[in-house]
Amino acid sequence: MSEQHSESKLKIESRLAQIGSQEEPVTGAVSFPIYQATAFRHPKLGQSTGFDYARTKSPTRKVLEDAIAELESGDAGFACSSGMAALQTIFALFSQGDHLIVSLDLYGGTYRLLEKIMSRFGVTATYVDTNDLDALESHYQSNTKAVLIETPTNPLMMITDLELVCGWAKKKGILSIVDNTLLTPFFQRPIELGADIVIHSATKYLGGHNDVLAGLIVTKGKELSEQMAFLHNSIGAVLNPQDSWLLMRGMKTLAIRMERHQHNATKIAEFLLNHPQVEAVYYPALESHPGYVVQKKQSSGNTGIFSFKMKDARFIEPILRHIQLIAFAESLGGVESLMTYPAVQTHADIPEDIRRRVGVDDRLLRYSVGIEHADDLIADLARAIDLAQSEIEGA
Repeated sequence: MSEQHSESKLKIESRLAQIGSQEEPVTGAVSFPIYQATAFRHPKLGQSTGFDYARTKSPTRKVLEDAIAELESGDAGFACSSGMAALQTIFALFSQGDHLIVSLDLYGGTYRLLEKIMSRFGVTATYVDTNDLDALESHYQSNTKAVLIETPTNPLMMITDLELVCGWAKKKGILSIVDNTLLTPFFQRPIELGADIVIHSATKYLGGHNDVLAGLIVTKGKELSEQMAFLHNSIGAVLNPQDSWLLMRGMKTLAIRMERHQHNATKIAEFLLNHPQVEAVYYPALESHPGYVVQKKQSSGNTGIFSFKMKDARFIEPILRHIQLIAFAESLGGVESLMTYPAVQTHADIPEDIRRRVGVDDRLLRYSVGIEHADDLIADLARAIDLAQSEIEGA
């Protein structure tokens, strides 16, 4: 972000809408250009324009990286080719023999990366309810280097008190890494609560249109930012200029999209909470949610994703077959509503005993609520449940 934006203390809605709008000094283009170049001329020996090679720094990517760093109250931003590429870049901070404490209810891709790849390099992980300080203490080891927190978690929406846990991590001298994908800096800014690193699967809410694959990292502190810059450049899993531009375009409307996602998700979650065939709804905007108070304290709003559990597993297949407006598809955070079956899709790589221990069983559905009209989404879901019930009763 430009100094003008930072110094004027604009509200976040204005800062989002203005991403890249004042950074092009020659033409004054309101939409920052896509610089497709991979190489840049040097004025003369020993001089640089600040851009030498696109893997190290690209003009379009730099505007995006500066924007996310400013929005998350960090010191440096790094745009990667996917959320998993961003996570791998962060994990490169660690060495053989290092140990991580990780949120128990975890995205399956993160678990896969830790257990099937990082383990080969001697990095180990313990999965803990990160809101339980006693559990954190009991699993802390002399070689523990970081705590990795998802809040809310995916798919069970467990909430971690970030100020409490990041404070604990600082006392231990370890890093606190927070996945802020589900809330985005519009609703939650973990660095302001003590986190050292924030990560986003920017494919989700930040991009917002199910059309760009990207990951973002934000760091706080000069030394950590320099370390991350070295890893980002050395590993090279960087975001290309076209996707950097697409992501900036998506982020310009983040505020209004998140408000609509939250509105729709709350309305639909309340509908399901009272449905006779639904056993439980996991959404922190509901007062019945165990993390409701903490969520309200540390975040200004709620995500557009939640999970719900049917009373009978026989409902799952016909519900997924009968939904029409809602798509049966993986991913989340786009303007279109998507429904996923975590046990066999997003969390299939997590062992069944761990899945069942946290509640990811064969009755759980995850719902990424889009920006369609809430009444239409409720009608589509109600119809699918009714048709499923008719099939079960008629069998």
